[in-house]
Amino acid sequence: MTPTKPQEWLQVVGHAGSFRVGDCGTLLKKFCEEERQCYLRLMGDTLRPFVPAYHGVVQQDEQNYNMMDNLLTHFNSPAIMDCKMGSRTYIEEDLFWARERPKPRKDMYEKMVAVDPEAPTPQEREQQAVLKTRYMQWRESLSSTTTLGFRIEGFRRSNEECHTNFKRTKSRDQVMEALDNFVESNPHVVWGYLRRLKQLRQVLEVSDFFRAHEVVGSSLLFVHDWTGRTGVWMIDFGKTRALPPHLTLDHRSPWVEGNREDGYLWGLDNLIDILTKILPVTCHP
Repeated sequence: MTPTKPQEWLQVVGHAGSFRVGDCGTLLKKFCEEERQCYLRLMGDTLRPFVPAYHGVVQQDEQNYNMMDNLLTHFNSPAIMDCKMGSRTYIEEDLFWARERPKPRKDMYEKMVAVDPEAPTPQEREQQAVLKTRYMQWRESLSSTTTLGFRIEGFRRSNEECHTNFKRTKSRDQVMEALDNFVESNPHVVWGYLRRLKQLRQVLEVSDFFRAHEVVGSSLLFVHDWTGRTGVWMIDFGKTRALPPHLTLDHRSPWVEGNREDGYLWGLDNLIDILTKILPVTCHP
């Protein structure tokens, strides 16, 4: 069943205006060449079952879109959650350009002071602006991105409003409470997610695409409904970059500028561990 209000899901997982719901169970996402290249490679990779099927580029109202499967199509009034994966959400070239051509951002300054009025430095306060990389590093320091290798961006339980107030959700206990709230303490749903995540981890370990890419700013989309159906998919590849031929990542080592490590598997390990601990003692194998 196609969701009756798909636009509500879109507001959870992406920027407003970036998506349109297409025909025949498809989703249109504003065109990004880097993302197109990733999907083309993923369609021939072992990760294909874990990403939305890609159908090429279409144009509507003079705007190009990447067309892919709408992952909510076969769910009935689903609950959905977006988890941003990895130990950082900015690519290394962002740091280079921030140093070479700094562009202070007033909008990001306003976002920063809205959360913590004391966060800006005296210079930033004088300019009423911050660099994008400075904002993103500060933003990550508040969340579980730096402590666990993933963070909850937002979720919506079935027929409810979106919950997005997770900017300061940082500790393992806080994340566990939020995840338990999302699954409504339902062990059947947790088991469904755990099976899928463990399968994903196995495939990531052998994927040619994953071995050859720095996966930054990508999310896992969690979906379940009242029937007990569950699903998890990798989405958002606009910041994913191919590595130089001589370089490979283990996706678990700490990031140091220049090593390109993204912490994706470290975050996935922690996510699986936390979901496992949500299960009642009697449900553990």
